[in-house]
Amino acid sequence: MSIEINNESGFEVDEAKLVRLATFVLSALHVHPDAELAVVLVDEAAIEQLHVQWMDEPGPTDVLSFPMDELRPGSLDRPTPAGLLGDVVICPQVAEAQAEQAGHSTEQEIHVLLTHGMLHLLGFDHATADEEAEMFGLQRDLLLGFSTQDRSS
Repeated sequence: MSIEINNESGFEVDEAKLVRLATFVLSALHVHPDAELAVVLVDEAAIEQLHVQWMDEPGPTDVLSFPMDELRPGSLDRPTPAGLLGDVVICPQVAEAQAEQAGHSTEQEIHVLLTHGMLHLLGFDHATADEEAEMFGLQRDLLLGFSTQDRSS
């Protein structure tokens, strides 16, 4: 898998761990090994600009997803075709504030945001109660699976 991490935020993050998480999520959802994903970490001013430009909403946000080839999760016998998954843009400064409120680490919050953004790239949404239950359940399962695997590595 081609996973590019571009940290423009000035916030120190474990880029190797983000690559491991992204690889885990894509593998678990049977996305083709040649799929491409870009993860960009930006500061509050940059994400606010994107938030206004693309969502027409003021203020900084935590994560934005920009799908490219509209890839969807595959299955064991039919993986997703190769292609450009898209971009996930995360603001670590917003993540830090949210982590404090949630009572966990900023790293954990960034992992939640990356997983959440990747699920959006793969067509998941949370506009209805059923969609929200499906997406957030899958997000939780993926994060628990990654945490278990990463600890044993």
